[in-house]
Amino acid sequence: MIDKHFFENTRILDGGMGQELLNRGLKPRGTLWSAEALIKEEYHQLVIDTHLDFIDAGAEIIVTNTFTARKGRLIQNNCLESFEVINKKAVELALRARDLSKKNVFIAGGLPNQKQTYSADLGEDLHEIEVRFNEQAAMLKDGIDFFYLDVMGSGKECEIALNSINKYNLPVLVGLHVKDNGKLPSGETVEQIVNDNQNDKWMGILTACVSPKAYNLVKNELKKLKLPYGFKLNAFNKIPDNYVVSSADSWGIEGNPNKILGVNKDLNENEFFNIVREYMDDGATILGGCCEIKPSHIKAISQLII
Repeated sequence: MIDKHFFENTRILDGGMGQELLNRGLKPRGTLWSAEALIKEEYHQLVIDTHLDFIDAGAEIIVTNTFTARKGRLIQNNCLESFEVINKKAVELALRARDLSKKNVFIAGGLPNQKQTYSADLGEDLHEIEVRFNEQAAMLKDGIDFFYLDVMGSGKECEIALNSINKYNLPVLVGLHVKDNGKLPSGETVEQIVNDNQNDKWMGILTACVSPKAYNLVKNELKKLKLPYGFKLNAFNKIPDNYVVSSADSWGIEGNPNKILGVNKDLNENEFFNIVREYMDDGATILGGCCEIKPSHIKAISQLII
């Protein structure tokens, strides 16, 4: 069982599974994104191989490929019947990759936001959001080492997600999305979220799917929280303030979010190494990537803890 103090030492997480699967040939539908690789058996080996490449690059923690295996996306794309099967399959594939690697790797059960990504909008039916968090958590709990709350956009969303996993004897790493103004989409600060929601199962906190600019704005705030902290940086070009994934054709026929969000080509492996080294020297112990951060980026920063 993973120690609650695990992230007090410097640790490396994986990068962006969804975008990496697309870059390796996944043909998605609508807004299913990486969930398509769980629905179609022909892509299962691709998921395993991608996990393995992140592990071989130096990741000590891999996150289950469950960001779009949430009910909302499945409903958008008329495949809700796959919900239970694909969430359990995501854990199975991550475990298989870990076993094949023969390395001491931990599995984080990725529990994502249940409404709009990069948004505080939970809709009018909070009970439905609670149901969705509870149901997805129940599908992930067996086989994982801890939960990872992925891209939480508000204190309320964080509260609901934490309540959904409270019944399980598992620690949690909390991932908050921070915009380029240094605040969550809700307008709250990271400090507010921690003060209102921290409990004895928290292993640490990270800024989830954020730009280096956003992390720079909150790094001093993170230092004061008396928690292990860090980031999963993305290499998208820019996330618009009004970004909404509202229908199956939101990203066009290719089903790729970078059609809207673009790719920050300046954040190459060398630049990623330099940025992460700076943040690590400044106190961050949880180092990782998100969308468009590849195994080669993780390989670059693995040199920092050899």
